[in-house]
Amino acid sequence: MEGGEGLKNRLEELRKARGMTQEELAEALEVSRQTVGSLENGRYNPSILLAFRIARLFETTIEEVFLYEEEGEE
Repeated sequence: MEGGEGLKNRLEELRKARGMTQEELAEALEVSRQTVGSLENGRYNPSILLAFRIARLFETTIEEVFLYEEEGEE
């Protein structure tokens, strides 16, 4: 993978696989739809508690949802 450092995620992919709208996901996570949109677009990094709730909702691990890239990592 290219470029600096950052947190990428598979939230949109997981949500769509479940047939959920952003609104439905937001309701399930008790956050706003804008928060879900910002998470999916990479403009917002979740708190660790929210990351755990997302992973639990999709019955997976945090590492399967959120992908951390360090600078220079390929």
